Amino acid sequence: MNPEFIKEALRHVRYPGFSRDIVSFGLVKDIRHEDGVLTVRIEVATKDPKVPEQIFKDCHAALDHLPDVGSVTIDIAVKDPQGQQGASGSGDVQGKSSIPGVKRIIVVASGKGGVGKSTVAANLAVSLSKGGAKVGLCDCDLYGPSVAQLFGTHERPMANERDEIIPIEAHGLKLMSMGFLLEDRSPVIVRGPMATRYTQQFLRQVEWGDLDYLILDLPPGTGDIQLTIVQTVAVDGAVIVTTPQEMALIDARKAVTMFAKVNVPILGLVENMAWFECDHGQRYYLFGEGGGVKEAATMNVPLLAQIPIDPQTRERGDAGTPVALIPAAEHPVAAAFQEIATALREKVPAR
Repeated sequence: MNPEFIKEALRHVRYPGFSRDIVSFGLVKDIRHEDGVLTVRIEVATKDPKVPEQIFKDCHAALDHLPDVGSVTIDIAVKDPQGQQGASGSGDVQGKSSIPGVKRIIVVASGKGGVGKSTVAANLAVSLSKGGAKVGLCDCDLYGPSVAQLFGTHERPMANERDEIIPIEAHGLKLMSMGFLLEDRSPVIVRGPMATRYTQQFLRQVEWGDLDYLILDLPPGTGDIQLTIVQTVAVDGAVIVTTPQEMALIDARKAVTMFAKVNVPILGLVENMAWFECDHGQRYYLFGEGGGVKEAATMNVPLLAQIPIDPQTRERGDAGTPVALIPAAEHPVAAAFQEIATALREKVPAR
């Protein structure tokens, strides 16, 4: 019944909605076994009462059956998340969770890969910048970085006298990505703790300067990096990207639930690859019709846009000139991203 033995048992208890366990997240603060009573003290920062309830049940399930454990007491202290805002997205962000000079932080997320999340994040950042805002884009997908390709630059970032990384600038935006630090064929092979460290460095040790908006392009899923971000900085809201078919919507629901558990407001849903329109004006719903529209209504979140499959969007992404650089009047996809940017400026205006 030594503490390390108990910790190993508690590694089977996942933080609700995530793949990582409560021990690796540092939530287990004390373990004592005295006079036949095992006491485990846990601290959780959340406003969702279901989170500590689930952890309480899962801890008992992991410990009660252990031989010679005696009586098990799970003591959970619930604290308010620091630096987080309410669901309305209003109010000032205070404390250690803010990034100096950055007024608003918006994450672009998806439940699964392959739905065009990075393309949406890049074009959203461009559209906000075209509206006159100072914008940064941080590629938090360490294993599949794409921002360097989307913006047509493979420069290597330098450091300032304070050993802060100076972000790369392209098309009027400040950019940071693992793609700037590696060769094209070099894979990122790091485990959870190192991925967490890289993510925190991208947020905390980059000279972002004065920004109205910092857009974070998250990796797909609901794993370590997502939770690291919401525990490191105050996020003003999340944009969820999905395609219309049920296979993608299943995972989009998980992403929405994850952000709800960590008190991040959902700003809206983007239905990407909504249809393909041929030269004769006929629309073909290759991945199903209106799945994102229905899901947004079911989840009671705004549908920010339906974006079609568009060859020029793909071509310009490969060429490093995002489609949102085209005037909105000249391209329907550029117009859709301008609508998203307008909606987000209303929901989370730069202070």
